[in-house]
Parts: sequence; structure tokens; C-alpha cells
Amino acid sequence: MADGLSATPERAAEMDWEAAARILADATKGADDGEIFAEDTRAESFYWDDGRLKSASFDATQGFGLRVVAGERAGYGHASVLETEAVSRAAEAAVAVKSGHDGALDVSPARVNRQLYADFDPIEAPSFTDKTNLLAKIDAYCRAKDPRVVQVAATLSGARRGLTILRPDGLKLTDHRPLVRVNVSITVERDGRRESGSAGAGGREPYEVFIAPDRWKRLADEALRIALVNLDAEPAPAGEMDVVLGPGWPGVLLHEAVGHGLEGDFNRKGTSAFSGMIGQRVAAPGVTVVDDGTLENRRGSLTIDDEGTPTQRTVLIEDGILKGYLQDRLNARLTGVAPTGSGRRESYAHRPMPRMTNTFMTAGDKDPKEIVASLKRGVYAVNFGGGQVDITSGKFVFQCTEAYFVEDGKIKYPIKGATLIGDGPSALTRVTMVGNDLELDEGVGTCGKAGQSVPVGVGQPTLYITGLTVGGT
Repeated sequence: MADGLSATPERAAEMDWEAAARILADATKGADDGEIFAEDTRAESFYWDDGRLKSASFDATQGFGLRVVAGERAGYGHASVLETEAVSRAAEAAVAVKSGHDGALDVSPARVNRQLYADFDPIEAPSFTDKTNLLAKIDAYCRAKDPRVVQVAATLSGARRGLTILRPDGLKLTDHRPLVRVNVSITVERDGRRESGSAGAGGREPYEVFIAPDRWKRLADEALRIALVNLDAEPAPAGEMDVVLGPGWPGVLLHEAVGHGLEGDFNRKGTSAFSGMIGQRVAAPGVTVVDDGTLENRRGSLTIDDEGTPTQRTVLIEDGILKGYLQDRLNARLTGVAPTGSGRRESYAHRPMPRMTNTFMTAGDKDPKEIVASLKRGVYAVNFGGGQVDITSGKFVFQCTEAYFVEDGKIKYPIKGATLIGDGPSALTRVTMVGNDLELDEGVGTCGKAGQSVPVGVGQPTLYITGLTVGGT
């Protein structure tokens, strides 16, 4: 295959990338940036429900995208065949963006020697039978734990994404990205009332890490615990009140309500609630927010981003002061700053844009028990489901999947149907206590933006926030 392309890093040296490099170099003459992004992805998933395997799927995807950047415009062509002729056709489509533009190519990213995750293929091990048997074991274990269990759903998924990024100067960068996840959802029933709970875990480690008996049993126990808590839950109160957020996964509120507003494209265009505020106070003292793509084996981590830039630890807010934004190459160049390794895309068929990796608030100095005890009347929110945010205003709405009513510092009873309503910029200024118990989520986050989905991580310590609106039933 002398005239072909391969996205698999191991086979890249066998292919003729010289032809692709010549096409890309010609296509980007007079442009500001560009690259070829090629990938070869294998993915599988298993879904167990109602006592049997409901579905098992396998997908193999390969293709490339060729991008030419001129100013703030980008021409893009992509194909699902890794052939030189297809690269030529993609270049013909992408170069139209250069019309009337005379630029100078931006410098390529620096190489990085680190590797944040091992190279393995989750699809190869364990065997198909072992994976389906595991789901059956999870089902049997959950049903044996409590007679109120009426339904168990369990999923197992894994993927390996091999990619090659070719720059106009001939620099070629490769990465291999494994990703696995296991999830358990349980429905319980008592006196005709049904409630559910779920728990999951994942990351860029082999299946064996997450399907060891002690790990999956812990997830099953947690899902059952949440379901039984909700079975005793009373309708949530409504009104403005103080809220304590638990550690770990509740950081998804931070991700949605604040994180998206700190992405470079929204701020360059002036559409974020945080636009033009670098150096200004945007949060209470003691609030520090970080995006870190360099944490080993984490779901949101990347050795390099989807433009080839090494990921990094980016301090977005420090002690309440806005320090910077998340930048891909295009928005960094247009605003005169360095990229932060935040250029991400769902697949070869998508253009990159600034996105989060692992976003979290750092720990404070308060004992979590002290924080809850200081709540006179309000809600202690431990887990969240879905949420929505408006980037321009920062307004958010989040559904609580596990929450409690607290009065005089005492947890009174679990509540159901609670939603938290507020806006990100205001909520950050109302943080009065930050716990010393920073936790990252278990590795289940997926972030959507402009029709693209990518894996992410979230986290935070226990937080006390004054004056949020609680919507009840």
C-alpha cells in the first residue's frame, strides 16, 4: 500500500505519508494552520437488561480529516477511506477557505515523550464470553442482595482509538487511546412505588481494573444504596435556600455552569458570561478551578490533544481571580496566547474546538462534616443527573438524583424531584466554605458541545453555596 494512509500508529511507518505531506503542504500555503487527522477506532458495548443480554455491538471506524485554517475560518474535508486520492479531494474542498487570504503558518506543537496510559486493546481481553458472564454475575448479585430489586441493567463498553496527526511541516504525531466503562442501574419496588439508582466507573485502563469482583460489587452496592434511599425520599421543598454539594461527581455542575464559559471560542466571540474578565474576581476567595489533561489513566486525560498539542494543567480561576481560558490552536492564535492542549474533536469527521479534559475545584481547609453541620435549612446534594446551561448568561438547571433536606445542621430525610437553579458566575461568588475532601468522579463523564461528544472528568470537594433556587415537586 505505497500510496495509502494508516491511522494506526504501529502501521504508520509502513505507509507512504510523503504523498499526504506534499498534499497538505500545498493546501496550507498562505494559510495560518492546518493538519491531517487520521484515526482507526475499534469499539464494543454490551447491554444486559431484564435478566438477559439485550444487545452486543462492535464498530470499526477509520478515516481522516484535512483542515486548512485562514484567519478565523476553517475549510475541512474528510473521508472514511485512507487513500491518497481521497486526501487530494479533501484538500480541494478545504483550500477554498484561503480565498483572498495571505497568512503564515503557525508553528507546530512540541513533541512530548510522556505517555499517560498504556497501549492495549480492551476488545481483545477478556473474551466475549467472560464479558457477558460478568454481566450475568452482576445481575444475580444485585437480585440476591435485596428482595425489593425488580430490575437490573448493566453495561460494559470498551474502545481503542489509534490516531495520527500530520502537520504541514511534515511533523507526524501519534497516540493510542484505550477507554473502558462499566455501569450498573437498579430499580427497586415497595408497595407499588419504584425508584432507581445507578453507579459506574471507567478510565483508560484495562477491563480487569474495573471488573475485579471488589470493584463491580462496590458499584452494584452503591447503585442499590441510592435506589433504596430514593425509595424513602419525600417531595423536595421549593424556594431559595443554601445548598451543600457533595464531593466528586457533583463537580458536573462546575463543569457545565462554569467550565464551558471558560472555553476560548466563546470568550473570543464575546458570548460567554466570563468574556473580557481575565484578572478580575469571578469567584469567592478560596475558589480555585483547574483543568488538567495530564492525570494518568483518567477518562478525560490525553497525552496530546486532537491537534497534537501536549495537554497540561491549566489554572482557570485562582483564589477567585480569573486567570485564563481553555484554548485550541485557532482561538489561541487569534487572541495572542498559547494553546492549552484543549483542541478536541469527536472523530475524524469533526473539526477541533476548545473543550475541557478533567475539570475540578481544588480542595479547601474545611471538614465536610463541619460544612453540613453549618447548614441551618437547605439541601445537601450528593448526586446529579442531567443538567443544562446557557453559555451567555451562565444560567443552569440541574436535577438531583440523591439529595437530603437538612435543618439545624442535621440530615432529616432524603428528598426526590429536587432541581438546582442558578447561574455559574453568581454561584461561584456565593461559595462560603470549601471542603478538604477533593474527589474526582469515577470516570463516567461525557460532554456534549456543538453536536460533538467527548469523554471528560469532573471533581470537587464538598462546597457550601448560599442562595440557590431549589425547584421541588
